[in-house]
Amino acid sequence: MRHTAVETPEASATPGAPPRFAVVGNPENRRVGLFTTAVRAAGLPAPRVLAWRDVLREGGAVFAPGEYVRIDSPGENPEVDRLLRGPGEPTRVEGTARWYARFTAAVRGLSGGLPLDDPAELAVLFDKRRCHGVLHAAGVPVPESPTSGPDGAPVRGWADVRALMRERRMPRLFVKLAHGSSASGVLAVESASGGRIRATTSVELAPDGRLFNSLRVRRYTTEREVAAVVDPLAPDGLHLERWLPKAGQRGRAADLRVVVVAGRATHAVVRTSRHPMTNLHLGGARGDLAAARAAVESAGADWGEALALCERAAACFPGTLCVGVDLLPALGWRRFTVGEVNAFGDLLPGLTGLPGSGAEGLDTYGAQIAAVIRGEGAGGLGSHARPPGPATAATGDDSGTGDGTRDGDGDGSDDRTDHSSEEDHRAPV
Repeated sequence: MRHTAVETPEASATPGAPPRFAVVGNPENRRVGLFTTAVRAAGLPAPRVLAWRDVLREGGAVFAPGEYVRIDSPGENPEVDRLLRGPGEPTRVEGTARWYARFTAAVRGLSGGLPLDDPAELAVLFDKRRCHGVLHAAGVPVPESPTSGPDGAPVRGWADVRALMRERRMPRLFVKLAHGSSASGVLAVESASGGRIRATTSVELAPDGRLFNSLRVRRYTTEREVAAVVDPLAPDGLHLERWLPKAGQRGRAADLRVVVVAGRATHAVVRTSRHPMTNLHLGGARGDLAAARAAVESAGADWGEALALCERAAACFPGTLCVGVDLLPALGWRRFTVGEVNAFGDLLPGLTGLPGSGAEGLDTYGAQIAAVIRGEGAGGLGSHARPPGPATAATGDDSGTGDGTRDGDGDGSDDRTDHSSEEDHRAPV
């Protein structure tokens, strides 16, 4: 295995010199840009960026002693997508098992430095079956799943899904790619009287049987169509979950993305949609967080306990500085379950910290830098840096809007490639 040559930053080994960050990411991606802004706002040198394409080609990278290493999303780059999934149209759905194998191998090939993301935990976070099993074992409330954990039922195709629906009495369930992200390959399946089946999904079934990601949510109303979507996805691994009725805002289904940094819930956003999937790139919209909190308290529940549930979920991954937790409110806003925990769930541009979180005035990236400065990530930064200021709250055209729809999902999803193009309804993930 070859490793990317690294010129050890002199400052990282010299007592009294300012500590340095390194980022494995796509240099052109705004995630890297937002993190760089946060580092500079903390009075630190700009992070050294190692491009994913180089790391994948070289088989890894070596970091200098004292470098704080952030692993960022490899998404939104067609060349990197080809290196991870192999050749083919970037809008295709299949190939996530290969993506997962190559991504986790590349992460394991990183050595040295002070990692802010644990490679073993990333491998769990990018496998919905394993992640669900870890949460369930820790007592975190999650939707019922027949595929959860090491003893989960295998799903070889639609016939297995249908059988599990009957055996587990799940007339409504979500079918998800085990290694998918950003709602790619997700089907919300429901059975009706007479054994009829329908599914809501963003997957486009082409006449030749190929599957493509789409910006348009569609509905398949025959079991034959649903099987034609599920069967080609099964070799990549499928995860099934009971479809729980969710609370709503203004007649739209609602859930929350809560970012947890160093064990503390720092940021939250409500996502609403007319569809079961609330992702912004699929027509979802940011909801009213104050109204959600008021609804929780009016129902006699405790908002602080809802945030604490997200912190419990994040505590299952103690070696990962930051995760995004999908919190699902039940009808009436009184009870909550955790839908997913996302390794790259911090892309929430323009969103500042929750009151009392310690991240007031900071975006998600600024909050992470501040946590490391306090000594809460990979050993901390000591006294060399100052906490980042409100300048890290937003950049560019997203300033003050935070809708995240111009480039990428903007709801904290684990994006892989660009969702932003509205010219063609086939959209990469």
